[in-house]
Amino acid sequence: MVQKVLCRVGGLALVLGGCASGQPEIALEALEPALDVPTLAQTAPHDLAVVPEPPRPEPVTVWEHLEQADRQLYAVLLRHALAPGTGDPAGFRLEDCATQRNLSAAGQDQARRIGAAFRQRDIAVVQVLSSQWCRSLDTATLMDLGPVEPFEPLNSFFRDRRTAADQTAQIQAYLSRQPNRGVIVMVTHQVNITALTGVVPGSGQAVVMTLDDEGNLVQVGLLDAGE
Repeated sequence: MVQKVLCRVGGLALVLGGCASGQPEIALEALEPALDVPTLAQTAPHDLAVVPEPPRPEPVTVWEHLEQADRQLYAVLLRHALAPGTGDPAGFRLEDCATQRNLSAAGQDQARRIGAAFRQRDIAVVQVLSSQWCRSLDTATLMDLGPVEPFEPLNSFFRDRRTAADQTAQIQAYLSRQPNRGVIVMVTHQVNITALTGVVPGSGQAVVMTLDDEGNLVQVGLLDAGE
């Protein structure tokens, strides 16, 4: 390494290889090598990687499951809100709500509360399906969670159980074809929910289901959103 000297020329100090005769020389210490800073090309890819988001805790309550529906499909099998009576009156006609059991004022309020509970928790409802019975359609509409689609397999088979197995299989097959995320609300009847889950829900209560790795419906829990 070449050693430099500091020469005084007037008021200036210059670093030279040597000074003129008679000028003072001040020896300079050799500089240490510059820090070895890696270039971008030398940087290993893992040094530039974004730190992954820490995993979220596993959901515990039914609401916590629904709040994490961005990574799992959930089916909310909701029994329609309060509609006094049992079954359907004589002379029942599907196209005429006046011939059916309908929601009471309390049932209408209950349906609105259920919808409000979903909205307050920002539940990602991707679809609202309903039985074609007026009390189910009215419940789904008053919940105000999105467009309501009538879905025949959700229709009550209280009066004729011969279609129970076929309707239950259709619901299971429909859910197995859906993308594996989001919440599907299905407004239906007690007999339909019991056939699917073995649970007897009260008016306005729901059984929440999801799909296991084999595509089978499994129960998450009971939800009483209208309370």
